[in-house]
Amino acid sequence: MSVSLFLSPERILFGWGSVEKTGEETLRYGSKALLVSGKSSSRANGALTTVMSSLAASGIEATLFCEVESDPSVHTVTTGAALARQSGASVVVALGGGSPLDAAKAIALMATNPGQIGDYEKTMPTQPGLPVVAIPTTAGTGSEVTKFVVVTDTERKVKMLINSPYLIPRTALLDPQLTLSVPPAFTAGPGMDALTHAIEAYQSSLASPTTDVFALSAIKLIGANLVQATLNGGNISARTAMLLGQLHAGLAFGNASVALVHAMSRPLGAHFGISHGQANAILLPWVMQFNLPACPEKFVCIAEALGCNTAGLSLRQAGQLSVSRVREIYADTGLPLTLSELGIPATAIPTLAGDAFQSGSVLFNPRKPTLTEIEQLYHACLTGK
Repeated sequence: MSVSLFLSPERILFGWGSVEKTGEETLRYGSKALLVSGKSSSRANGALTTVMSSLAASGIEATLFCEVESDPSVHTVTTGAALARQSGASVVVALGGGSPLDAAKAIALMATNPGQIGDYEKTMPTQPGLPVVAIPTTAGTGSEVTKFVVVTDTERKVKMLINSPYLIPRTALLDPQLTLSVPPAFTAGPGMDALTHAIEAYQSSLASPTTDVFALSAIKLIGANLVQATLNGGNISARTAMLLGQLHAGLAFGNASVALVHAMSRPLGAHFGISHGQANAILLPWVMQFNLPACPEKFVCIAEALGCNTAGLSLRQAGQLSVSRVREIYADTGLPLTLSELGIPATAIPTLAGDAFQSGSVLFNPRKPTLTEIEQLYHACLTGK
């Protein structure tokens, strides 16, 4: 067995009211902060006010950058990094869902490194970024604990995956109360994204005993609570379990990587603006079905983590239960079940498949797909057959 290094933030604070410690935690890294958030949701639900008040109480001067769009662009990262340098920020506070968190991490990196963020798609940055304090408001991406960001190059229509230990936030603050106001669609999509993270990390060729523990915990927590959190957003127990589950999923895939589902979902976002969670959700059961013959014993463990009774079944039969259960969970959320419902034309499949086939995430999939097999998977996701 090879030795693997487990990467995570220096500090992880989880629990009701932890957002109140934002100022105290941020002050560890300096008294001038760039606060990065989305354009409206954190302001509307009061999270931005809470964070600003906590920063002010600790004597921290905060400069706001609330311009992050869904699927942050190179332009947004460049603009934010320039503001960080101009304001003299010594720390970046990230507040919001996956897009603001990814943008903030990229901004922090580019505040201290030359060039454009796209320069580091295949080249490692040479300098650590500014410290990041990450505060997620959705239960999905796990960005608050990972070394990854996804930034959209709008000119090339490519979602770039940037991978560097310098992107790991120093501190992650996870407060379930911040997720209570998230509407159903934005609970289900990110929740399915987190479930995908966990399942792909568990199947990944980079998986280790440590990542397996977090992956299976995430599958169990998310599988049991996603539907309740989606359909009854005021369920505090379900919301708390989902936030903890996505944290565990983040720690799992942050070290074991993702695989074919993510390789196929990024082109859908880049070319058609499909949200990452929605794309992953549609793709996940079809890619699971494709991978099942390559590692049926893994799928048995996934099925059991999802609460399925596998007693007396063959490996293949027991593993198949995991695919069926994931389909059931997703169907219960009420989101679209096929790519055709999202307006994706069949004529786009060769382009989508070509982009997915070139993704580095394919390398970690337990079953190595051909270009034709990826096209076939897209066709299945298009029609549901």
